[in-house]
Amino acid sequence: MAPRCPNAGSTLLPFLYPSLFSQRCSRAAAAAAALRHRRNTSTINDLPESRLNPAPDDYAAPTFSDKAQLTLYAGRGGNGCISFLREAYLAEGPPNGGDGGHGGNVYIQAAHGETSLHKLARKRFIHAGRGKNGQGSAKSGTRGDDIIITVPVGTVVRELEREDPVADEELDMKLWRAQEKARKREQHFAELERKRLTEERGYEENEENDTREEEEEQDEEEEDGNPERRKWLLYPGLSKTDVKQAVFPRLPKRHRILKQPPPTIHLDLSRPTPTPILLATGGIGGLGNPHFTSREHPRPMFATRGESAVTMKIELELKLLADVGLVGLPNAGKSTLLRALTNSRTRVGNWAFTTLQPNIGTVVLDKYSGRPTIKSYRRYPAQMGLPEEVDTEPRTRFSVADIPGLIEGAHLDRGLGIAFLRHVERAGVLAFVIDLAAGDAVKALDSLWREVGLYAKMRDEEEQDREIDSRIDWDVSGDGGPVNYSDDFSVPQAPTEMPGIQIAAKPWFVVATKADLAGTQENFKKLKDYLDSITAGETPHPTGVEQAWVKNCTAIPVSAINNQGVDRIVHWTVGLLDE
Repeated sequence: MAPRCPNAGSTLLPFLYPSLFSQRCSRAAAAAAALRHRRNTSTINDLPESRLNPAPDDYAAPTFSDKAQLTLYAGRGGNGCISFLREAYLAEGPPNGGDGGHGGNVYIQAAHGETSLHKLARKRFIHAGRGKNGQGSAKSGTRGDDIIITVPVGTVVRELEREDPVADEELDMKLWRAQEKARKREQHFAELERKRLTEERGYEENEENDTREEEEEQDEEEEDGNPERRKWLLYPGLSKTDVKQAVFPRLPKRHRILKQPPPTIHLDLSRPTPTPILLATGGIGGLGNPHFTSREHPRPMFATRGESAVTMKIELELKLLADVGLVGLPNAGKSTLLRALTNSRTRVGNWAFTTLQPNIGTVVLDKYSGRPTIKSYRRYPAQMGLPEEVDTEPRTRFSVADIPGLIEGAHLDRGLGIAFLRHVERAGVLAFVIDLAAGDAVKALDSLWREVGLYAKMRDEEEQDREIDSRIDWDVSGDGGPVNYSDDFSVPQAPTEMPGIQIAAKPWFVVATKADLAGTQENFKKLKDYLDSITAGETPHPTGVEQAWVKNCTAIPVSAINNQGVDRIVHWTVGLLDE
């Protein structure tokens, strides 16, 4: 007979027969001790293996994406209901159709908990809830569910395309009214001409009848081409003749609770948004047949359809809001420095382009275990209707972003290209990581500044072109001529500040890595003299911008792999962040 608990026997074996399992335990303990010994004695790059000098496979690879394109579908409104009260001894009850529910809206909100756009990049399509149709017994349809898109702080939202059925219907209505006005004017002139010819020559009566029949046919075509006729929903039991002969009252004017934002949407979510921001508004629900009860229509056989909703395509671009951005050439030691400063487990290796995507680490200043390491305070600037001055709060930590290595021509999309240069724009402090053992440090610093400055100039030109495009009048209801600029358009004046001043004006310093190697002292001395000459004004800023940051430019020698000199970086960074 099989036991009820088959696993019970194997579970009790070590207690029943300990001699059989003692050898297995001793072997496992010996294997673990050998593994610890091998880790302690193994060397990588002629140095003992450690957290700052890990094995090539000892790293964490977080999923990261800094760009995403989404197609937003706001919810369509539900249709109104055509229904009548049905009770005993009441042959023809009053109309009691319910209204359709409104469609759901699409919002966006920036929050601190998010760090990447990879989830949204995989999703691609966002659908808000559709409003339910109305029902009999005056039951209104439920409203569609709203959708809130949560993005990381530092996300830039740009609208690419938009399809607004309500705006298209209004434009079609304007065009149709203009055509009808022109047609009636032509009919009026034709009628006057006909009367004049009748008085002069005289026409037979049958020709006048034919003219009346042609006018009636034109009136029927006019009703069929009326855009408002498509907004009505007829009772499904009506015959084709009743459908053609149906006469509708004037549509009531509907008021929206939330207005659709005008094009083109461009949001810079550089701070957490306390309330969600509206992107796409759902359609209004249709009206049931009780709304159209009148003397002419005591039993209305029609209701209105729910409005179609907005469809929008947007682009999300994440610019990391790190307090410090590590900028350097490939294999300069940025990842090792990030490991030494923070608890990050970014990949480290002795080859170029080890880092293929930005990594963020956090330097903790106050662990709430007593006196903080460094006292620092944070002040938020004014933005998005918030007060101009926000009370300072203690800075308990700051973030460091490891940006992939830059090569010459990175602003022209070489190497990893400009895919990650955008993260330099948002960093509060720039730390240029220079490898003292890789050649002339001054030349490497000038090369990095050149790429960053050229990228900033290119971005300024793109923003200026985008501003010009946003002022184009795309209204097609004009005279059909070429597309003109809007009335408030003026030719952009020359910029008051030089291109690239936003990045060049950031506080910066140099981190000279691998300073423990022999023969790097002379290279560091040249770098320090070069930075001192920039601070004294004897040498211009590497970008050539006059208003660039040249206050107390310094270089901090460190050996990140040995964790030497790293504390000076923390103190110097906090001092720059507090200024």
